[in-house]
Amino acid sequence: MEAASPTVLKRWLAAELRQRRVAAGVTREQAAAQVRGSVQNIGHIENGRSLPGPLELERLLEFYGAGDRAEFWLGVRERAKRGKDWWAPFDGSLVPADRGLFLGLESSATAIEGWDAQLVPDLLQTPEYALAAIQGGTPGRTLPEVAGLVELRMARQRVVLGGRAPVRRVVAESALRWQVGDREVLRSQLAHLVDVVRRPEVEVRVLPFAAGVAPTGSFDVLSFPEEVGDRTAVHVDTEVADLHFEEPERVRRYRGALERLRDRALGPEESVDYIRQVAAGS
Repeated sequence: MEAASPTVLKRWLAAELRQRRVAAGVTREQAAAQVRGSVQNIGHIENGRSLPGPLELERLLEFYGAGDRAEFWLGVRERAKRGKDWWAPFDGSLVPADRGLFLGLESSATAIEGWDAQLVPDLLQTPEYALAAIQGGTPGRTLPEVAGLVELRMARQRVVLGGRAPVRRVVAESALRWQVGDREVLRSQLAHLVDVVRRPEVEVRVLPFAAGVAPTGSFDVLSFPEEVGDRTAVHVDTEVADLHFEEPERVRRYRGALERLRDRALGPEESVDYIRQVAAGS
């Protein structure tokens, strides 16, 4: 929680105030009157565009019947105000707003789970594999842009894996066999995958071709600290934008899909053996 992204902390605080107000049956007009502010200001706070002042935050939570949570959310507010997102040093063109939100959510998660249908998971890629994947996936990028994206991905790995949050992936056999770069790049990537799953917080389960048809789209399911409430999020990376779902019904459907994939996949030890077999034949 202490290391959570300021972008995400602000989002969580905004969601908390919005949900508390609605649950208390209070209108934005009534909330604005309570803090002697404007309806527009309440809207900006609830949309995460601005942070409430400390007194505003205390008064609003008290008005919504959640005064006992004021100390916790004041701490969140302070960290959101003073913190700095880990990707801030990178060129802004490499991190549009939707990607920044995902990077913040991912680095703030207490568990990172997901399904990878076509490529080895970003968090487990070698620099050479990442370079080939980015060049192949976005052929219009300049060489400096590609180099920046590879550097960003490697920094992302250091931040997320260094945080020791569990990373659990179900990976399609096709992702292990897809020719990304030359054969040596793929062999090195598979060897790295075998090595990295030795870390206690990393688990990879392979879904072999023999398991039958599987979803074509990859996705992530991110869990967060209990103290911020039930804020599980789903991330889907599309061709045009990063999509984020937090509605309970959508999260439930994605989590159910992931559980079904995990049930059909090989176990962790069997998966390591399978990766070795694929590497030997690549």
